[in-house]
Amino acid sequence: MPPRTVVIGVDSSTQSAKAAFVDAGTGQLLAAGRAPHAVTGGAGARESDPEVWWQALRDAVAAGLKESGVAASAVTGIAVAGQQHGLVVLDRAGRPLRPAMLWNDTRSAPQAAALTTALGGPEAWTARTGSVPVASITASKWQWLREKDPEIAAAAAAVRLPHDFLTERLAGTAVTDPGDASGTGWYSTATGAYDPELLELICLDAALLPEVAETGAARIGSLTAEAADALGLPAGIAVAAGTGDNMSAAVGLGLGGAGLLDHPVLSLGTSGTVFAASRTRPASTALAGFAAADGTYLPLACTLNCTLAVDKVAALLGLERDDAVPGGEAVLLPYLDGERTPDLPTASGLLTGLRHDTTPQQLLGAAYEGAVFTVLRALDELLRACGLDPADPEVAARPLRLIGGGAQGHTWVETVRRLSGRPLIVPGSGQLVAMGAAALAAAAATGEDPVAIAAGWNTDEDTQLPAVQRDSATWERVGSALERAAGPLLGGA
Repeated sequence: MPPRTVVIGVDSSTQSAKAAFVDAGTGQLLAAGRAPHAVTGGAGARESDPEVWWQALRDAVAAGLKESGVAASAVTGIAVAGQQHGLVVLDRAGRPLRPAMLWNDTRSAPQAAALTTALGGPEAWTARTGSVPVASITASKWQWLREKDPEIAAAAAAVRLPHDFLTERLAGTAVTDPGDASGTGWYSTATGAYDPELLELICLDAALLPEVAETGAARIGSLTAEAADALGLPAGIAVAAGTGDNMSAAVGLGLGGAGLLDHPVLSLGTSGTVFAASRTRPASTALAGFAAADGTYLPLACTLNCTLAVDKVAALLGLERDDAVPGGEAVLLPYLDGERTPDLPTASGLLTGLRHDTTPQQLLGAAYEGAVFTVLRALDELLRACGLDPADPEVAARPLRLIGGGAQGHTWVETVRRLSGRPLIVPGSGQLVAMGAAALAAAAATGEDPVAIAAGWNTDEDTQLPAVQRDSATWERVGSALERAAGPLLGGA
């Protein structure tokens, strides 16, 4: 019997680092080490120190090694999947010049609007990058930095995304992948390269940027002796280009050219996202038209306010997460951090429809409904971007895969089920981003296709839930409240 080989998939998210130790042959999750991140800021600011990410990665790997009991010599590859869009600026020694601006930092909303106008409007941006600038996009953050802290911007010797920064620490090579690069606002999904005109528009020198690997599974180097010493792993193991967290989750689900295409996924985490892998290049101004990690595309819509917003409402009401009941006449739009989809960067939460008999449990249920409505509303647009007709009975019957932390919560699942009217599949693995990264690591070590690897792994059994009748009354009530409030109360549509 050949010796077991192990790969490590790192999920470096907003809140923490997770290092999944995975049997490269079977996909068995042997251990998942964890370490926290720290997020600071208020009034729209959300920042983290990239050095904390590196230390958390080291701690998570150490914890995973200990928990798994595998010999370090069994590890053959490592890949990082990171939170998208964050702006990391480095000095010549590779040290951060300032805390990274995170994806959910909304201070750059004015810069996003100005960039949209400067290129000729939303359609011009979509034709080049697949996406329209919003506050989360990295180009908007770079513009904000140039305007608000020009000395730091001028001193930058390198500009990276979060996963790029960590991958460079592993391999000593400045490389990104098409998936995460497609969320910057300076990478063209039409040409598969950085766009010179966009770089000129934002005054960003291409020499500051990492090279773009062919896919997230490309072997871009080997673990350096310095990184190996820091992680307790063998020097020389394969390091994959890695990718963004949503792209990695798609790989972990077996979505892509060697797996499922045009099947929608809803992720319930800090953000709420809906996405699918497709061979059709998306060109909708309502979506982010990302590239995928395997050479296909990943049209995606993202909301800022998902599980954290609902947890905040539960805390204000003194309730547990599953104390909720349907909201009745109450509507709660939980835009506690502004919003990205719809594009309402200055919005705050809005509560309407209160009656004397409204209960705290209904208010919490209304928060769930508002969060789920917002992310589900983009589903039809997503399907159209994949070249599908949402009204086609076959398309309407396709199950919705539900992932993220919220997928483990009863009320989240039932609210999605009730408002979507679709059958749901809840994957057995709760570590899809890390598992996707592990598949990228395995592909870098072997040269195989990462989606085929992930699809062939014998992972935990999925939970399948049949469709229930759609709650059209709640859907229409929440939609009507959003439509009426968007301009005067939420700061635009």
